[in-house]
Amino acid sequence: MKSLVLELLDTRIFGQSPLGAYLSFNEKAWSKIGPGIQNLPPVRAYGKWLHTIIRSRRSRQFYFGTFFLRNRPQLELILRLLDRESKASSLNALVLACSIGAEVYSIAWTIRSQRPDRRIAMNAIDISEDAVDFARDGVYPLAGSNFTDEAIFARLTEQEMRELFHVEGEAMRVRDWIRKDIRWHAGDAADPGLAALLGPQDMVFANNFLCHMSPSEAERCLRNIVGLVRPGGYLFVSGADLPVRKRVADDLNLEPVTELIEEIHEGDPSLRKDWPFRYWGLEPLDRRKRDWTRRYSSVFRVAADS
Repeated sequence: MKSLVLELLDTRIFGQSPLGAYLSFNEKAWSKIGPGIQNLPPVRAYGKWLHTIIRSRRSRQFYFGTFFLRNRPQLELILRLLDRESKASSLNALVLACSIGAEVYSIAWTIRSQRPDRRIAMNAIDISEDAVDFARDGVYPLAGSNFTDEAIFARLTEQEMRELFHVEGEAMRVRDWIRKDIRWHAGDAADPGLAALLGPQDMVFANNFLCHMSPSEAERCLRNIVGLVRPGGYLFVSGADLPVRKRVADDLNLEPVTELIEEIHEGDPSLRKDWPFRYWGLEPLDRRKRDWTRRYSSVFRVAADS
């Protein structure tokens, strides 16, 4: 039945697409009803149906858009996991699809400012050499860059701006104590040779890029990424199609980290506000689902060696 409805919506009448008109009408109506009604179970179920259509019909493309301190609860969880795990003085961390570096520097600043006793050895990888070069320089024009029109400083306080950067003309430069010990690479997260190149990682961050792949490509890539995490280490993977992430987590026996699960789920407004009318949008967390912790967790522990 669902496939028949989608086929009918795809049919063009006098050169016009009923699907486009249907989605446009729904988006306008959705914006008028407000969060209270949007969160009612029948309305949320309808939103999920709309999101299914959009994910299956809208073409996907990569974006360089990003923010500093994009998801604060996720950064808080990093600190909690560091405190809970081995008291070793070093941490091997890998950021995949690092874009222009905002996530890398956010993680490095968080750990180095709050846990200065921890030495961090970080690797950062993006498929775009130009983005990697920009990130390595660590200089962010106040007027924006060619990579993104996002206001990448928008989520920072004035105090955080002072701690992270110093002024360099009409730009902000990341401070040297944050930039140290970060190795930058141009590469593909789906490359099976990454594990041999980089070695096992205590924490791997695969945030906000798998959603821009087709589900089959994203699943293959995510399975490869899991192999980069040492046994007992942690995988951070927000911004992915939820069915893909859950399927891989189930198949590979990944243990969901439920601490701060709701806060992290709601922690990036740019993902939540775009549901259900953008393919990268993140559906509201629903505790009534039997498998809700596996569906909505974006942080997983890889099983330790027996």
